[in-house]
Amino acid sequence: MHISKTLWVLTVGALAGVSFAMAVDRIEPQAEAQASRQAEPEFVAAPSVVRKVPTGQQQIVLSYAPLVKSTAPAVVNVFTARVRQSRARDPFYDFFFGQGRMAPQPRVEQSLGSGVIVAGNGLVITNNHVVEGADEIIVALTDRREYPAKLLFTDKQMDLALLQVDTGGATLPTVAIGDSDRAEVGDVVVAIGNPFGVGQTVTHGIISALARTGVGISDYQFFIQTDAAINPGNSGGALLSMDGTLVGINTAIYSRSGGSNGIGFAIPANMVKQFIAGAKTGKITRAWMGFGAQGVTRDIARGVGLDRPAGVLVNSVTAGSPGDRAGLKVGDIILGVDGKDAVDPDALRYLIASKPVGGSVSMSVYRDGKTRALDMKLVAAPETPARDTTTLPGNHILAGVTVANLSPALSMELGNGMPDAGVVVMEIAGNAPAARLGFINPGDIIESVNKAQVTSVRGLVKQVENSEREMLIRLKRGSATRECYYRAPRSFSCRG
Repeated sequence: MHISKTLWVLTVGALAGVSFAMAVDRIEPQAEAQASRQAEPEFVAAPSVVRKVPTGQQQIVLSYAPLVKSTAPAVVNVFTARVRQSRARDPFYDFFFGQGRMAPQPRVEQSLGSGVIVAGNGLVITNNHVVEGADEIIVALTDRREYPAKLLFTDKQMDLALLQVDTGGATLPTVAIGDSDRAEVGDVVVAIGNPFGVGQTVTHGIISALARTGVGISDYQFFIQTDAAINPGNSGGALLSMDGTLVGINTAIYSRSGGSNGIGFAIPANMVKQFIAGAKTGKITRAWMGFGAQGVTRDIARGVGLDRPAGVLVNSVTAGSPGDRAGLKVGDIILGVDGKDAVDPDALRYLIASKPVGGSVSMSVYRDGKTRALDMKLVAAPETPARDTTTLPGNHILAGVTVANLSPALSMELGNGMPDAGVVVMEIAGNAPAARLGFINPGDIIESVNKAQVTSVRGLVKQVENSEREMLIRLKRGSATRECYYRAPRSFSCRG
């Protein structure tokens, strides 16, 4: 899988002024000379290097071969086949029903990806996009053994899938899942997969960045960025640390041509652990923060007394949430979580989302000019109120629109910064008036109808049942708000 959009990075510099006052009338010559020396750049002579001709094989051969030999057998090829119905000319139909009649014809689509065996009984981790919609899945090992596999569990937000290979009792080679939180920028990593279907390939590079977000796949995904060459077909393959443990699952690349440009993304191993734990229960349980946050600008930093922009600003706290119980307040600045910097809201979400529910995190919080530690317990997001998914009936402009009550659980499921309360659009029927007019989309929040606030699905049903001829609807999409007015039979307009 590749990403074809352009990424831009803007760097903003700031100038800082320094002033001081002289507290003495005269500086002694010795002190003056010392102050002068301290103000000058320090130049350190490079240590002398003794160059020698290698005298033995051990001094010549440095290789990743032992690492590759121990891990490559557990990295597999994943072949999928999908049957699609297409319409093609059929002589039988032409003979009996005349020319031009079309009959559905099955068409087989095949694709290739990679996977990693994480349990000897045949559990394989790969990407969801590698196996999504597959009617048949075959897993091929490096020793040319092939096994049928079935899909056990998948999560689109993480873009991960768990396969079970029918080994016939054989024990398969595995790769141990490491701790991606120990990874650091600059660490050497090895990527193994099957790019372009040419066969298993090994590349190496370094970790370029941690907790990358916003690369256009899912807002619940956080990536390790690497310059190890990753190409189409590598999806689902292994990103390995130098101790031979899995540090990530290769998932995407930034590319303009379809090939590797040195910017690849892998799902961190700790997110893989969370996914496997969810597969055992059939549901991914994600930690609920219960507070909103935004980036810290230079103006905000200056206003609260920070010498530079750092951390994230808490802009809302849900009553009774983990953040509320931990003591967070609006206006607090979270500098870090468990000793790692919270450089932006996405990094903060990753630092919390990668931790298991039931544990806790220690947050470094700046408030009133002082830094303090707040411990927050990690609990599952509650689904309160119940989502009560309903398709609005009637003959009004919202007829055929399916809505649901938002809750912390549904908000996290939908992602994209959804609030913890309100009524959200889930789906729009193809023949609905809203679909023809195109003024409302899945994910929109219906805030009010005819200037009455919408607080629940049941309330919305009552509000629209007597509004067939005229309706004023206030919608929120992300941070933008718009109002749409309808009056029968043909008057319709939106502003926002």
